[in-house]
Parts: sequence; C-alpha cells; structure tokens
Amino acid sequence: MENTIAIPKGFYFLGKHIGIKKQKKDFGVVYSPEECSASAMFTKNQFCGEPIPIGREAIKDKCLQAFVVTSGIANVATGAVGRANAQKIVDKLANELEIPSQNILPSSTGIIGPQLPIDTILTGMDGVGDNLSRLNAKEFAEAIMTTDTKVKMHSIKVGGATLLGIAKGSGMIEPNMATMLVYLMSDAVVEKEEIHELLSNSVEKSFNSMSIDTDTSTSDTVALMTSNLYEVKKEAFAKALDELCLSLCKEIVKDAEGAKHTIEVTVTNCISKKEAKIIGKSIVNSPLVKTAVYGADPNWGRIIMAIGKVEEAHLDKDKLIIKLGEHIIFQNQQEITENFEKSKEYLQKNDEIKITVMMNTGVEEHTVYGCDLTEEYVEINGHYTT
Repeated sequence: MENTIAIPKGFYFLGKHIGIKKQKKDFGVVYSPEECSASAMFTKNQFCGEPIPIGREAIKDKCLQAFVVTSGIANVATGAVGRANAQKIVDKLANELEIPSQNILPSSTGIIGPQLPIDTILTGMDGVGDNLSRLNAKEFAEAIMTTDTKVKMHSIKVGGATLLGIAKGSGMIEPNMATMLVYLMSDAVVEKEEIHELLSNSVEKSFNSMSIDTDTSTSDTVALMTSNLYEVKKEAFAKALDELCLSLCKEIVKDAEGAKHTIEVTVTNCISKKEAKIIGKSIVNSPLVKTAVYGADPNWGRIIMAIGKVEEAHLDKDKLIIKLGEHIIFQNQQEITENFEKSKEYLQKNDEIKITVMMNTGVEEHTVYGCDLTEEYVEINGHYTT
C-alpha cells in the first residue's frame, strides 16, 4: 500500500513507541512548518476525552500546524489531571517544533480511565522535531492504531494537489463521530471561510453515516489541514474529499472488530435525507439484522422490524419494497418466496452485503455503512481490559 500513497507537500510525519503500550508504536505527529487552513469535527459524547476541549479551542481560528496523537490510553474520565496532561503534551510539542501551542490539535485513543504515563511521554518526546519525515506517514498510521488489524491510509490527486487521509477505528463506533480518529491533509488551496463546510459535508456522507456497534466513542475526531500550495476548483476538491472520506469510512467498517461482512443499506424514495438516514441506521444497527447477515439468513422480518420501530418514519406498507443485493424479498406486503434461496445464496457468497429499502413516499435517499455481529466481537470486547 505504501508504494501507492502520495504525500501532499508541506507535511511531515512521525510514529514511534514512546512507552504507553508495551512494544507497539503509540505516539504520532503530523507537522506543517507553515500555518494551514484547518477544520475539525469532534465526538458528541458528553463524556469526551480531555484532549477534545483543547482541540476545539485550537481550531477556532481555522488554523493549525500539527496533530499529535497518543494511543493505548484514551485520557477519558481523568479529570483535571488528565486535562493538564493533554496540555503538557501540546506544550512540549510546541516547544520541540517552535510553533504556537494553539496551532496543535491533540488526540488520545485507547482504554478509558487510566491516567497517561505523562513523564514517560514527555521524556520520549525529546528530539521529536529531528525525527519528522515525509516518509513516515505509514509509521504515523501504525502509531494511532488500537484494536485495528490494518493500516487505513489513502491518497487522491485533485488537479496538481494531493489529498491524504489516515484513519483508525474498529470498535465503539457510531459517529456522531467513534474510537475513530481521522486525519486529512492536502496541499490544495482552501480558504479558511470554506474549509469547515467542505469537511462537514464529507463527514455527513461518510463517517456520520456509518455504525459498527451504535456506541458513540468519547474520543472521535476528524480533522483537516491544507497547506495551500496548489490552486484547485472548489467543486473538484469537494468531490475528492468526499471520495477520500468514503474510502476511509469503508476501510473502518471492513476492519470492524470480529466482522465477517460489511453491510451497506440504501434507503431510497424517502420523504427526506434525514428520515432515510435514520431508517438506514435502524437497520444497520439492529443486532438481529447483523446476526442474520452473519448467518446468511435472509430474514426480511428483521429488516421490517427495524424500519417499523422508527417512530418518525412515513411508512406506507403497500409501497414498501426490500431487496437483498438484486433480489426483491418483500413487496406488496408479502414475501417474494421464489427469491428466498437466491437471497440466501447471495448472503453466503458475498462479503459485502447490500440492502435496499424503497420507501416510495418521496424522492430523497441516503446510504449508511455497517457490519455483521460475530462471536469474535464479543470475545474481543469481553476481555478488552483484562
């Protein structure tokens, strides 16, 4: 993968073992010597990680120069000590890079509760600036991983500019953003006045339209920096950003804890995009739908249930059509029995499962992304801290 990744100009990376984890990389930095246009979106969980308020404050002027990430301990529910530790990391990096501390966005991911080994971290940060390199993007991607099984990193060209995205996440994920961290970098020119709208639009179509287990993490962050070197058309940049975010979103879903199948639910012909998204999330979040997909059981009754429990849905039962792949399994308020075996075979032979729900009450549609539920998910999370 690393041979096909393009690095936008103006960015330098570091990923190293600093002592939070026993052996694996657990500390990462992305740095730009010049101030960048920037935007970020954060978790809506009220018990957010202690770095989150620092990041929210840093992004207010839409200007950043660095991301710093610690992995292994989430720095959540750690009170004033945890907040002070997050600020110490920011201040140390600012001193090492000789940049303003308010130009640094911090993140932490991992187990909730313990305090960071702050003295170990600060000592390990000595000389960080000397180890930054444009060649270290993959090392940064490895450093932010927790239960991830693979690096999640993609790049896209847009005109003369490059967009690079690096993500982590595989559990505790239903963004309104998850133990999900996403860092986006580009050398395209993007005005500060436009960057947040561009990011939020892409996030809504991707990260905020996926769910692994319905649990909104305490530490979610999606952040974008642009070094403003290459002029590109706004529409072209927006399209490339959408594509990049969606590809990373799908990588996170594919790497979901214990997952064997990804699930893509498209709700069409709906009253509104909002309603389509709510219905789609209800389906993809249903443990009964998830386990049916895992067991290759075309049990459309579970999909009906998940649609019906959305109280605000404008449901016309006579118009509702449900498809598994290309096979209609429910129409005119009855099962299409001749497609049962075809649907079962579709579930058995495919790792990427598509469910289409045609509400036929309007003209709007939305797609959400999720995965099945397996014994392995229970095993991973039943022993997460032990």
